[in-house]
Amino acid sequence: MSSADEILDVVDANDEVVGQARRGDVYTQGMRHRCAFIQVRDAQGRLFIHRRTPTKLVFPSLYDMFVGGVVGAGETYDEAALREAEEELGVSGLPRPTFLFKFLYDDGAGKSWWSAVYEVLCELPVKPQVEEVAWHGFLPEVEVRRRLTEWEWVPDGLAAYSRLRALRERG
Repeated sequence: MSSADEILDVVDANDEVVGQARRGDVYTQGMRHRCAFIQVRDAQGRLFIHRRTPTKLVFPSLYDMFVGGVVGAGETYDEAALREAEEELGVSGLPRPTFLFKFLYDDGAGKSWWSAVYEVLCELPVKPQVEEVAWHGFLPEVEVRRRLTEWEWVPDGLAAYSRLRALRERG
C-alpha cells in the first residue's frame, strides 16, 4: 500500500473526527487531519535536523527540525508520535515522547492540520528511513537558528518551532 492510500481521520475545527479518507485525497482536497511533530535531541542537547526526500507528498526536499507525520485513522497522537519517531529515526525502544502542546496549522491555501508537538531524548544510534530522509544531522540549537534564514524549511515545522521557542522563553 502506498502512503497515499493510508486512511486518516478527517477532523473539524475542534479536532473532532468527522470522517475518514485516503491520505492522497485528504491532501488534494485540503481536508483537515491530525499530525504529530517530535523534536528529537541527543545526549549533548543537539537537535535532529533532516532534509526530506524529493518523493514526499508534502513539502518535498525541505528541511525539518521535527520528525513525525500524520496520525492514522483511530490512532492517538501519543501512539503516532512514538511510531513516527521510531520509524523516521530508524530505531526501536525509544522513550515515549513527552507531549508539549497542540495547535492548528493553517496556511490559508488549503493545508490545515491539528499538530501535536512532542519532545524526546534519543541516545540510540539513528538510521533514518531512506524513503523519508535525504540528509540528517544533530546540530546545536545556535546553528539551527542560524540556518533558519539560510535553508528552506517546512512551514508547519517552522510554525511549531516558533511556538515551542516562545513557550520555552516564557518558562
